Order: sequence, then C-alpha cells, then structure tokens
Amino acid sequence: MSAAPLPERAAATTPDQPWPLRLLSAKIAEYVARMSPVWVEGQIVQLNRRPGAGMAFLTLRDADVDMSMTVKIFARDLPEVAEGSRVVVHAKPDFYQKNGSLSLHAREVRAVGLGELLARIEHLKGVLAAEGLFAAERKVPLPFLPGVVGLVCGRESKAEHDVVVNARARWPGVRFEIREVAVQGPGTVAQVSRAIAELDADPSVDVIVVARGGGSVEDLLPFSNEQLVRAAAACRTPLVSAIGHETDTPLLDLVADYRASTPTAAAKRIVPDVAEERRGLLAACQRLRASVAGRLHSEQVRLDALRSRPVLADPTTMVTVRAEEVTRLTASVRQATTARLERDAAAVESLRGHLRALSPLATLERGYAVLRTADGAVVHDPAGVAEGDLLDARVAGGRLELEVRAGHPHP
Repeated sequence: MSAAPLPERAAATTPDQPWPLRLLSAKIAEYVARMSPVWVEGQIVQLNRRPGAGMAFLTLRDADVDMSMTVKIFARDLPEVAEGSRVVVHAKPDFYQKNGSLSLHAREVRAVGLGELLARIEHLKGVLAAEGLFAAERKVPLPFLPGVVGLVCGRESKAEHDVVVNARARWPGVRFEIREVAVQGPGTVAQVSRAIAELDADPSVDVIVVARGGGSVEDLLPFSNEQLVRAAAACRTPLVSAIGHETDTPLLDLVADYRASTPTAAAKRIVPDVAEERRGLLAACQRLRASVAGRLHSEQVRLDALRSRPVLADPTTMVTVRAEEVTRLTASVRQATTARLERDAAAVESLRGHLRALSPLATLERGYAVLRTADGAVVHDPAGVAEGDLLDARVAGGRLELEVRAGHPHP
C-alpha cells in the first residue's frame, strides 16, 4: 500500500499528515531564495576576517534595539571597517537548511560616514521642530525643591556620582529614584525610553534627569534617536537633559525642559543650595527687622511730636482758651448792648420831647379844650351845635359834660 501524498501547503498539514523537517527546511530555503537583495543598515559588533581566508564574517546589530544577524561576504569585497562602525550592507538573505539558521550573504558593504549621520539628525531635527516638539511654550519650569529626583544614568557611572553627590551636598534631604540603563550601544534607546516612562508614571517623582558623561558623536547618536526624543516629549514630568556634550547638541537637549551642560550642572539646577537659602533667609530677616525698627522709630517720632503739642500736654488748655474768649466776647456784647440801649433811650427821650411839643395835650395845658358832639365829631363852629345839645369837653385835667345854652358866631 503506497503512502499518502504530502500536503502541498503548510496550511493543509495535519497531525496525521505532517511535513518532515527536511521538507519544511527546503520550503523555507526556497522562499528565502526568492527574496530580492536588500540594503540593510546596522552596526558591526563582531568582525572575523582571517588572513588568506576567502570569506569574512561579521555580526551586524540594529543600532537602536538588541537584535543582530550574521553576515558573510567575500573577503575581497569587504572594505576597511572596524568593530563599532555603522555600515549599510547590500545583501541577500540565505537560509542554511542543516541547522535552520538565517544569515545575510553580502555583496557590498559601505561605511556610513559621520557627515551622513549628522545630516540625518539635522533632517530629523527639522521634522520634529516643525511638529513643535522644541517650542519654548511646551517647556515647563522645574520645581524649586523637588521631593524625589528621578535619575536615568549608566550603571555605576561617574554621571550618577556627580548628580547624586553634588545634589546632596547642596540639599542633603533630596531623595533619588535611580534607573541604571545602557547609555551607549544598541540597547540605549529602548532602555532610556522605558526608564523615562517608568519615572514619569511615578507620582512621587517631581523632576527627571537623563545624565551621561559626554562622549563622541557616535556614542551620543542614541540621544538623537527619534523614538527616544518622542518618549522625552511625551514625558509630563519636568525633564533635564545632562548629556554633557557641548560641540554637537543631541536632540534630547532640544526637547527637554532644561539642558544642563554637565551632570554636575544639572545637580546644581535641580535643587537649591541650602547654605545660600539660609543666607537669603538671614538677609531677609535682617531686612525685615530693619524695616520694622525703622517703622517703629518713625511712628515713635510722630507720637512724640503729637505729645509735645500744648493741647496734649495740657488737655484743659483748649477749654481755658475758649472760656477766656467766651468771657471776652460776652463782655464785648454786653458793652455794645449797653451803649446801644443808651443811644436808643436818648433817641426815645428826644422823640418824646418832640411828641410832647406837638401833642394837643400841650395846648390843653394852656387852658384850651376840645369839644365833641355826642357822636364824637369835633366842634369847630358854634353853628354846628344847637341849644340844648350835650357836648363832651376834653381839658388838660380830664373831661366835662356841657349843655349848650346859646351859640354866638365869631364877630
């Protein structure tokens, strides 16, 4: 009985009809062989070029993550490169069926020059700047006195020592949350980005410092990586970049809220100097005491001036002065009133004399009389009365009632 034919496709395999390993290996090799050559960029971390050997072998690692692949090339086609060099390789994938390993068979290797790397960074800088990641309005001020400082640095590095020692020398009570990571090589981007995210998620961390003690341009390339720069831009906690490189500014410096020239400078910026703050407090207290003393002296002078015034020295002075003035005014009024009364009395007496002189009583006192009829009319002519009429006679001494006997007209 003949065996059942093997499935043509991997999806058609079953537990009862599996592929033998050799078939799978052959199909993978067949699939890989159909792939086109590709240009790949990476960093040479291991180079094996034996004198006289026809082939050279190198390990190419991704510049940002921990991933590598073996590359083989004819020794005659390999240029002068060294371990650590950034290169681009034109290679075709090659699958070795016996052990199932995948490698690259390179046809050409080109070293990536520093100028090209810097040009790439400059282009990325323009892209990120256009997005506003470097804008001043995005930056937040650092806290005056952070309770906890998050520190991202190399393992047992001098940068860690510089930040911690100098910060505690300035403010002994400062606490640190330290993340020791790779600050050079392929793992830098992923580890630094992860450390920033962890510290940013910690609510007790008030400021984050990314510190490294300088280095060559190639060593600092991870701090211009787009992934790391975007991770720093997404950080909500104030971020300090202390890479310690003056010549070429990594992009992390531009996106950070504050750039320190060295880790030591970062330590001096993130915490105040306790001695300086004490001097400031002492000077402020002295200024406050001087201000209060000056104000008290000024008010005492004003109070003494008020107390020296006569009205406060002898409160009865004002009443005494006013009483004397009232007495003087009263006497003046009385004198003026008396003089006026005397003048008016003399005037009244003079008028009385005139009235007496003009009064009919004066005439009556000389023996004359005024006759009035019963209806009160003054008798001017004897013809105005008749015999028997009763008349009222007014003389100086009083009144008389008269009866007319006969009337005689004036001759």
